[in-house]
Amino acid sequence: MRSSPRRLPALLLGTALVAGVLGVGTIASASTGSGGPAHDAPVSAAHAGHTMAVSTQDSGDDPDGDGYIPAVPQVTGVAPSTATPPPRYFHEFQANCPVTHTASDDPIVYPGQPGKSHDHTFMGNTSTNADSTTASLDSGATTCKAPADASGYWMPSLYNGDQKILPVGPQTIYYKAGVTDYTSVRPFPKGLRFVVGNPMQTADEFRHHRGFVEGWECGDSYFNVDFPTTCPSRPEVQLNIRFQAPSCWDGKYLDTPDHKSHMAYPVVKPGTNDNMCPADHPVALPMIEFKMAFPVNGDMSRVRLASGRGYSFHYDFFNAWEDRTLKALVGHCIVGGLQCDARGYDQTHPEAGAALNSDYRLP
Repeated sequence: MRSSPRRLPALLLGTALVAGVLGVGTIASASTGSGGPAHDAPVSAAHAGHTMAVSTQDSGDDPDGDGYIPAVPQVTGVAPSTATPPPRYFHEFQANCPVTHTASDDPIVYPGQPGKSHDHTFMGNTSTNADSTTASLDSGATTCKAPADASGYWMPSLYNGDQKILPVGPQTIYYKAGVTDYTSVRPFPKGLRFVVGNPMQTADEFRHHRGFVEGWECGDSYFNVDFPTTCPSRPEVQLNIRFQAPSCWDGKYLDTPDHKSHMAYPVVKPGTNDNMCPADHPVALPMIEFKMAFPVNGDMSRVRLASGRGYSFHYDFFNAWEDRTLKALVGHCIVGGLQCDARGYDQTHPEAGAALNSDYRLP
């Protein structure tokens, strides 16, 4: 029998999740964007299907249903790296994964409870559903270019009125270094999962979230906290968003009841501009960044997310990479200071070669 940390009462923790904002640090200021709705707009009733409540349901990965899934083995004896390696502007690779399906399921927030969530758009693993576990994803098929990436990626579905708008083609999911010492980044442990953002967040919380990059954008309109009212009506114009995930891990748990506490964003090293992991989350992992493109433009007044307004955007990640392939990509591209595609190839450094072969598999 394993022990778990003392759990907060569900009501208190649920309240903290609604009110809290992940991360600390400074962010450049920006406006809400042209034509965007006001920050104090009411929260949509669509939030009701996904409140980020404390886990109460057992699953194949969490048989006692307490929400804590311990890593085996746990990572101990690690201190956050304060080193400053030779500067490299890029240290990343991509996972390019098309949409697979949509469903009102969320195996992280509502494990074993099909239909309880708002509608999600899934990418990567074709089998992801309410009953997904590490083992089921590991044996599932994938739409990602790299066959070894059986991970599940999902986000609230986007609608224009009653029409569901699905991203077309492979979407870009970056794996980056979130800390200055990119040589300290190690691969995700199998089964790690987390939620980025919160469907209950306010517009102001979304804007000041550590994961906020450029908000909603289309054409020449950037930094929109909510959807812009119009986008240029040109075939090449799509609605885009980029949002970054925390990249520092506590080394102990693959999930926690709030699906966030085991992860943290980097902090600024005192007296410098360097980023490092905080002491209580010392393990540097890749920083996931969703870069999603939705084929919608023109009049945006009826555009919404299944979770509500544009500032309710959030997403989920459930790692099911084949270990050796993920280790090769992290080592070659992130630790190696390269800007890689899904093969682990950097066009500006052809002499470095590629981590994967032409079939996107390990040589």
